[in-house]
This record gives sequence, C-alpha cells and structure tokens, in this order.
Amino acid sequence: MSFSTMLSTMAVGMARTCGLFFLTLLFSLPLGLLVTFGRMSKNFLLRSVVKVYIAVVRGTPLMLQLLVWYFGPYYLFGWSIKGYRFPAILLAFAFNYAAYFAEIYRSGIESMPVGQYEAAEVLGYTKAQTFLRIILPQVIKRILPAVTNEVITLVKDTSLAFTLAYNEVFSLAKQIASSQTSFMPFLIAGIFYFAANYVVAFAMERAEKAFSYFR
Repeated sequence: MSFSTMLSTMAVGMARTCGLFFLTLLFSLPLGLLVTFGRMSKNFLLRSVVKVYIAVVRGTPLMLQLLVWYFGPYYLFGWSIKGYRFPAILLAFAFNYAAYFAEIYRSGIESMPVGQYEAAEVLGYTKAQTFLRIILPQVIKRILPAVTNEVITLVKDTSLAFTLAYNEVFSLAKQIASSQTSFMPFLIAGIFYFAANYVVAFAMERAEKAFSYFR
C-alpha cells in the first residue's frame, strides 16, 4: 500500500472519528445539564437515581460500557442488534460524558454566591430568567477550562470505538499496520489526533477569551 493510499484511507477513518466526536458533544452537553438538574433536585428519589447513575458511569471503564450498550439489548431482551453498532457507540459515549459534564456544571452552579439569586428575585426575575441571564453566563466562564479538558479527552477516547469494530482512525491504523507490518499508520494516527486536539484547544481558548471579563 502506497503512502498516499494509506493517508487517504486513514483520513476517511478520521472523518468517522470526528463524526463520533461532534455527535457525542451534541448530545452529552445538554444531557449533562439535565443530569445536573436531577443531581441538584430537591426530590430525594430523583436525586438518588441520578447519583447512582453518575457513580456507575464514573466507576466503570468506558470500554465496558460500550459492550453493555451493544450486547445488553440482545442478552437481556433478545433484541436483534443488527445495524445497532453505531447507535450503541453513540449512546455509550453520550451517557458517559454527560455524567462528567454534569459534575462540572454542578461545581460551577454551586460556586455562585447565593446573593445573586436573592438580588435577581428582588429585581423581579423568575427562576428561569435568573438562571439563563445571570447564572449560566458566569457558570460557563468558570467551567470552560474543565470542559476543555473533557473535550480533549473525548477526542482520544473515540479510539475505544474499535472495541465494537467501528472503523475510526485508530482501528484503521491497527488494521493497516498489521497487514503492512509497518509502524507508519500509528504515526499518522498520532498526527491526526494531535491536530484535532490542537484545533479543539485553540477553539476553547478563544471561547475562554470571549468570556473573559478582563481584556
């Protein structure tokens, strides 16, 4: 296999990696906020269920969660898993990262002074208006560095999709390296991951500057 063919093949795999990355963020970021509300709920049952969910997700390997999401429907309910590979991968990643984002959100929300809520109430803001217009913008600024770390980790964690034979860039690198007895595919994969993380870090840095109070 020529270098150009190897590069183009792995570029297709990187496109699949990016697709998984963006879809995971699309679902996990808002889902994490919902999980945060459940975690901070005054309802004991809801709060307990969410705490168990977060504990299980953070206490077990993502690779194991991928296997459970994919094979679970078949072994538990006898459902066919034909064509279910990518949905299972996306569900596993989305629910895994939602738990981590939820705890980041919670730390940001709980760091806000109570006086801001009281002042907003005096000014006639509803709870929803207080959260969306006053609390959330400040929370986003505070949690961006932690979110950046998780997003960078997600770029690298997409390689775990190889567990379910999803042909992202790392899976293709392993296949090509094995068939060609060459280390070059791993170097190319490493460059792809580094480039993706550089773009993510740059974008998040720009976002942090946009939310900075000091110019």
